[in-house]
Amino acid sequence: MQIQSLHDAALAALMLPDPDGKCRATDALLADRRAGRLAVVAGADDPAPVTEPGRPPRPELVAPQAVPMRRAGTREGHAALLHAIAHIEFNAINLALDCVYRFRALPAEFHDGWLAVAAEEAHHFGLVRGRLRALGFDYGDFPAHNGLWEMACKTAGDPLARMALVPRVLEARGLDATPPIMAKLKAIGDRDSVAVLEIILRDEIGHVALGDRWFRVLCAGRGLEPEATYVELIEAFDAPRPRPPLHVEARRAAGFSEAELARFGAPPAGDQRLP
Repeated sequence: MQIQSLHDAALAALMLPDPDGKCRATDALLADRRAGRLAVVAGADDPAPVTEPGRPPRPELVAPQAVPMRRAGTREGHAALLHAIAHIEFNAINLALDCVYRFRALPAEFHDGWLAVAAEEAHHFGLVRGRLRALGFDYGDFPAHNGLWEMACKTAGDPLARMALVPRVLEARGLDATPPIMAKLKAIGDRDSVAVLEIILRDEIGHVALGDRWFRVLCAGRGLEPEATYVELIEAFDAPRPRPPLHVEARRAAGFSEAELARFGAPPAGDQRLP
């Protein structure tokens, strides 16, 4: 049996433009890794970041403020809401694959964790795309922004910054945003999409927790205090500061401490206002 580099295979999947092909390749990566056909090759991190991963020609990428606001109660607004979620999940596949490809100086456990995340994100993308198609739309039908990948580019040179600012900032914002989105979907009677978001929320807690774990491991290796370093990195990279309302139960499950939650405006543990 010929054993190939997991990092090279992850790069090949990362650069695939077709969403279905990328999802299939990600599933195959996980299967091949678990079967022993792909190996983590110890070495230095790749010095050349991927600035443009594989993506389809649509959706059109625009500035965040240029993404139109639509009411979920309309047919187009309903679809646009699901499209935004699908876009996040598609980007999340690329983010996880980039971790596997890029940060090869880290242990095999790191790569196995993010490869499993990539496969879960591919599953999420398929679920949301299915709901979008059920409404008569598809991925690419609405404009979207590129904020998640732009942060990946900014943090390409440092896995500590990547773990802090992608899982613990941007993806943790998704934990906060999901319950209000579920409420909107319930209000318009879309129970099937609510069920999909319940799966995504459950899995995303684990994804943020994985980022939290490696952030703290990397801080320990550099002699840094994690929670102060987190705030410093948010400021240094001009990342969005966590703001209430926070999904405190999800954030606790993902590894955020009571001190961190309080710093960002969460009520104290035991407060009846918790979600």
